[in-house]
Amino acid sequence: MAGDERVLCAIDARGVATVTLNRPRLGNAYDGALIDALSAIFTRLAGEAGLRCAVVRGAGRHFQAGADLAFLRSLPVAPAAANLDFSRRTLAAITALRDFPRPTLAVIQGACFGGGVGIAAACDMAIAAEEAVFAISEVRWGITAAPIIPLLVERLGTRALGRLALTGERFSAAEALRIGLVHEVHPAAGLAAAAERIVDELLRAAPEATAMTKALIAEAAATPDTPAFRERIAAEAAGPRLSAEAAEGFTSFAEKRSPGWYPQPAAGAPPPPDRAGED
Repeated sequence: MAGDERVLCAIDARGVATVTLNRPRLGNAYDGALIDALSAIFTRLAGEAGLRCAVVRGAGRHFQAGADLAFLRSLPVAPAAANLDFSRRTLAAITALRDFPRPTLAVIQGACFGGGVGIAAACDMAIAAEEAVFAISEVRWGITAAPIIPLLVERLGTRALGRLALTGERFSAAEALRIGLVHEVHPAAGLAAAAERIVDELLRAAPEATAMTKALIAEAAATPDTPAFRERIAAEAAGPRLSAEAAEGFTSFAEKRSPGWYPQPAAGAPPPPDRAGED
């Protein structure tokens, strides 16, 4: 599957989508067209049969260096409705990524500023190169990061976010790891291999159980702990045990083999290490 030239998308034989922000000469800075393309791609991918996960990358030196300043300067002179519409479209793109039904992984190198931090936070998982640099820098320009603030409060909490969003200061990959914005930090040369290891772990997980778990995490975070909700959670736990997916999961574990949903290696390729019997 291709995409707008600003955002590219390819799906491999395993069902892994790679979504690439593709304005490398501008640090993959976002404008209206990039935001719309990102939203459209994740909306389409949500209905893609057989998709297992999505990896979000940036072309060139940087992951995503925030807003295209030339584009932002055009908004104050645009009609007020157009200015508001762009904010709504930005929210729609972040929401499409956050609510995507399959697991998502951001792979971050170079600059990750403003909206780039929002994209990283919207993904379920994020890893970064050691030299990556982050900033929620909107206040430095006299604007706010309003479209991503609710998501960042959810992901980082008010204490860490208050420091970084109020100062607009840059922070390191090590600090991003400490506050939970990213899960792992690696030397740049090892970043691709680290991403592939996480993808492989996702492919070993049962597809429908994974999708249900992602949905339950989001629902549990937003739902009061009531007797009715606890009863529904009990039903959600019981139902999958009766599924064909669970039967294959239990059988493959007992037989110490990879489950049927794990992609088979291409002809002539060495088989992957079998970790089906690991705890």
